[in-house]
Amino acid sequence: MNDRSILEHISQLVEEEHHLRADAGKADHDAERLRRLEVELDQCWDLLRQRRAKREFGGDPNEAAPRDPGTVEGYSG
Repeated sequence: MNDRSILEHISQLVEEEHHLRADAGKADHDAERLRRLEVELDQCWDLLRQRRAKREFGGDPNEAAPRDPGTVEGYSG
């Protein structure tokens, strides 16, 4: 994936998230889908940050790889 495709995927996920939140409470599976969307969004943002950091410090952004949900969700802000 390149930066553009990652950003496009993020946009799609955000659009779906907004749609689900607008219809909140209509179905139990929506809550689970929202949780999965949040994790996937965190993974995408993390991948994009990795790519940008590699590029900034002279590395190959294509060496960046998605991290598992446990790692990404374990970050503290």
